[in-house]
Amino acid sequence: MKRLLPLIALVALSGCGLRPVYGGGSHGAVAQGLGHVEVLDIEGKSGWLMRNALNDRLSNLSNGNGPSYKLVVKLDDQISGFGLRSDAAITRERRTLRARYQLIDEATGAQVLDDTAGSDAGIDVTSSEYATIAAEDTALERLSQIVADQIVNRLALYATRKAAAQAPAPGGQ
Repeated sequence: MKRLLPLIALVALSGCGLRPVYGGGSHGAVAQGLGHVEVLDIEGKSGWLMRNALNDRLSNLSNGNGPSYKLVVKLDDQISGFGLRSDAAITRERRTLRARYQLIDEATGAQVLDDTAGSDAGIDVTSSEYATIAAEDTALERLSQIVADQIVNRLALYATRKAAAQAPAPGGQ
């Protein structure tokens, strides 16, 4: 019976309509729909981290033969203090990274996607200024990875929906 349960679960999942987003590799809907995405330069240290994170994730799609796109990203990176001791010293900070991104079809110049992504992280402020700065930098690196994941997931969802909308109806009609 224990061996039968995973098999039943697989059969049930295949019938529910769930499909892997990256199914088909370079021949799948995401690679065919996005083909090649060029991430334009982004200002500042946070922009450099974000662009590298996005390029790392999007390099797998560059083998596709679909249309080419430009990805324009504008970042808002903020640090705010909110924990206070009795002597008014800050004990906690929140680093927030927000991205507004636009996907532009290079062939037509049309903006096909305009969305935002973001995340935040808490930082302990210590008596060591070096440790606090290191924690702020580590938070920025982690936030860049999280926000890049959100952006790439949204691009993959766009490509999947675009492919589904262009697919012929069942039965070839």
